[in-house]
Amino acid sequence: MSLLTWIIIFSLLGGVLSVLVAASFLLLPAAVRSRLVPHLVSFAIGSLLGAAFLGLLPHALMAPGVEDFHEVFLAVLLGLLTFFILEKLVLWRHCHSDTCETHSLAGHDHGHGKAASGWMILIGDGLHNFVDGVLIAAAFLTDIHLGIVTALAIAAHEIPQEVGDFVVLLHSGFSRAKALLFNVLSSLTTVAGALLAYWSLGDMQNVLPYVLAVAASSFIYIAVADLIPGLHKRAEARATLEQVALIGAGVLLIYVTHSTLH
Repeated sequence: MSLLTWIIIFSLLGGVLSVLVAASFLLLPAAVRSRLVPHLVSFAIGSLLGAAFLGLLPHALMAPGVEDFHEVFLAVLLGLLTFFILEKLVLWRHCHSDTCETHSLAGHDHGHGKAASGWMILIGDGLHNFVDGVLIAAAFLTDIHLGIVTALAIAAHEIPQEVGDFVVLLHSGFSRAKALLFNVLSSLTTVAGALLAYWSLGDMQNVLPYVLAVAASSFIYIAVADLIPGLHKRAEARATLEQVALIGAGVLLIYVTHSTLH
């Protein structure tokens, strides 16, 4: 199977398939969904951190031509600052319910505001998915195994995020069919980003380590700035143990997958 085929298949996994799986969650009762999504978020945290620290950063540091580790970590730092700015612009916020800050900022409870909220979520999601596609392609261009691990981490995170986005779209006045259609269209930007990166980065091997560093910074930022704070809302001992176990499971999945594939 060609490298381009790998990239297309796994960018679809990280984008469209995640949307379809998230859409299936809407068939569950709201009470069941509200219990499951926090568990998915915990698992996603582990997957993202595992992919960043066990996959992306080691490959970035060991890439041919990298002589100064400071430059790689500078790319990580600049990536973190960039995602902070994007979040300030309400373009990178990752919500997993219909009550997060972005949804409040994007619109109000009035008809027009609610519709604006839905469209803003779709625009932000499309941008985020496009960047995900670039990161998946960059990982595959470095190593097929790294590409698979990266796509798995993205898929693990996308599912709970898309569940939250679906809820917002429905509350914004979208029908179920329209919400699914526009979410699928938004997710296709993952493939667009992957194809663009494949054609533009293929002959730029010296840039790949820094793209991987930025990918790692995006995973770290999402996990630490967006997802972990939500877990602190449940401080009881049982919830904490569940969260730690699921975060560990996410890290273990990446570790085992990466080790097995190699």
